[in-house]
Amino acid sequence: MTAFDASAAARLLHTREAGDGPLLLCLHGIGSSSASFAPQLTAFADRYHVVAWDAPGYAASPALPSAPGMDGYADLAAVLIASHGAPAVVLGMSWGGVIAMRLAQRHPSLVRALILGDSTRGSAATPEKAAAMRARGPELSSTGPETFSAVRAPRLLRATAPAAEVEAAAKAMAAAIRLPGYAHAADSMAATYLEGSMGDITAHALVLYGEHDRVTGRPESEAIAAQIPGAALAVVPDAGHLANQENPEAFNKELSAFLSTL
Repeated sequence: MTAFDASAAARLLHTREAGDGPLLLCLHGIGSSSASFAPQLTAFADRYHVVAWDAPGYAASPALPSAPGMDGYADLAAVLIASHGAPAVVLGMSWGGVIAMRLAQRHPSLVRALILGDSTRGSAATPEKAAAMRARGPELSSTGPETFSAVRAPRLLRATAPAAEVEAAAKAMAAAIRLPGYAHAADSMAATYLEGSMGDITAHALVLYGEHDRVTGRPESEAIAAQIPGAALAVVPDAGHLANQENPEAFNKELSAFLSTL
């Protein structure tokens, strides 16, 4: 591919799938993979065809030759939805939530509803935040995935998380991330800030955040919910930034209640 080709890229994506019925597409965070949605693949397979991707350059999906940007990731998700039968309910965690919002803006007919977990408006709010996000690629290159993940994983979980849970999160991150895929994702976040543009999202939306999320948490979720027309806001107790994994029972309960209203 000499330029980003969403259709060609979609054919190379690795996904985890379960169940049958309407499509529930799951888009993981910047340090994660399809494996992070194991609790949702199990819980919703009786009602939905649950599809969780490994984003390009993550886990079992090959990297793209160049960075697609946030719009490229959104277009890639659109191709994936179309190939499974539109429209879809889209669950995006953190970075995946940003992709989901751009997907809803660029391809509104493909998005039946949005669930945005511990998401953000993007990292381009200030030059300093954008630079810090772009610096993650070189940091991963210099330290390697194991050290990089061991440093970052503890903050993703609630402060009271047991050591074994933190270790498991670090191990999962190290298995998911590599270059250039992680750097491409960081570049997309560094170039994106959706503040003021979310009012054009027409999909039904639920915004969720972990009670003890130290990465994005309540401020970002409240800002997102305030700007998406009709969006509902809910908190997941006893959870940090990885709310769908840390407290899947509470997360899935909120998700199930929202899905029942569609």
